[in-house]
Amino acid sequence: MIIAIDGPAGAGKSTVARQVAAQLGFSYIDSGAMYRALALAAGENGLNASSDCEKIISLAFDLPIHFEDNGTRIFIGERDVSTPIRAPHMGEATSQIAAIGKVRPAIVAQQQRLGREGESNCGGAVLEGRDIQTVVFPDADLKVFLTATPSTRAARRIGDWANQQQKIDLAQLEREIAERDERDSTREDSPLLAAKDAVILPTDDLTIDEVIAKIVELAREKANQ
Repeated sequence: MIIAIDGPAGAGKSTVARQVAAQLGFSYIDSGAMYRALALAAGENGLNASSDCEKIISLAFDLPIHFEDNGTRIFIGERDVSTPIRAPHMGEATSQIAAIGKVRPAIVAQQQRLGREGESNCGGAVLEGRDIQTVVFPDADLKVFLTATPSTRAARRIGDWANQQQKIDLAQLEREIAERDERDSTREDSPLLAAKDAVILPTDDLTIDEVIAKIVELAREKANQ
């Protein structure tokens, strides 16, 4: 079984997908982390998304990304980049990198390979991130599109970063999230959207555990069909 989870930035996709995979015994592949790793590498190499597109595309094909500990840690080569890719500024940088059209085929091919390996080795794989339902695995057995308002997502991000002793203005973050939603949903190449057969799951009034339980229930229903 392939489970594809998508939704706007800050909707809780990573946390939910990781726990769904754990409960089902499936492989977890954080596709968004792959783009974040690319954005991190591009920044460290002094590459700009608006002026160095060709160099970033080449980097995307060559970047040695892999996961360990069932998808909870991501590496570039031998370097664990799980923490630096989650820094506050990386969300905006990743959005700009992902908007470069020719970057996506390189990442998509890796996502498809990792998903099929998980399906073969663990009986299933859970993937989350942009285009998972519409481009990467349009034939996924279960597609879930998580939603939440910009204010809810901003408040969640503030809470996460407070635990890491990072401070950021709530109103500013909410504006940035709304702007990113607009850019991601209106771009010509792979815009943010739910697949026609996706289950739309609003999460504003749900706890993380409730969202996880709902998706696990949907997966088990699919398995029994």
